[in-house]
Amino acid sequence: MSAQPHTYAADDPEKALKYAIQHIEGDRVQIVEGVIQPAMPTWDHENVADEIREQLGPVLRKLECRAGSGDLDLPGSPNWYVPDLAVVPRKLAKGGGALVPDQTLLVVEITSDSNGDTDRVAKRRRYAEYGAPLYLLVDRQERTCMLFSKPGGELGYTRAEGPTPFGAPVHLPAPFDLELDTSDF
Repeated sequence: MSAQPHTYAADDPEKALKYAIQHIEGDRVQIVEGVIQPAMPTWDHENVADEIREQLGPVLRKLECRAGSGDLDLPGSPNWYVPDLAVVPRKLAKGGGALVPDQTLLVVEITSDSNGDTDRVAKRRRYAEYGAPLYLLVDRQERTCMLFSKPGGELGYTRAEGPTPFGAPVHLPAPFDLELDTSDF
């Protein structure tokens, strides 16, 4: 099966690049600070995402939300993220397009050897700048979790809790009000 041709106005380089990465056949990719990166998690990476998703399940139903790894656009920047997990209102999950970080309730990134610094620094800063209310960093190399909240725009998050070692619970505040069990991370 060959890729179908698509047309777009190339007068906006940001729009053209973001359009192009959405149409790469067979691969999911993201753009981090202008660099195209494949989004190819390993099974142990996916295991952590599933552990979180399963624990959030009952709360998600009450909040009428969905958890997944849909695209997040950061308009006006050279960034298009594929988070490991994002919680969004169910009505927004049905739209078919990318969302922006301030439409999420929680964004989770799980580090890999190849992207740890990206998740720790660049994504944390950008998620805060674009208003993601909660950012959970699951650092598999350090075996810790950090929860960032109260986004302060370009100043970053104004509150950080952790590092919490794997095995200790991480409290997710309202609207979740949940103790996240990290023992199987």
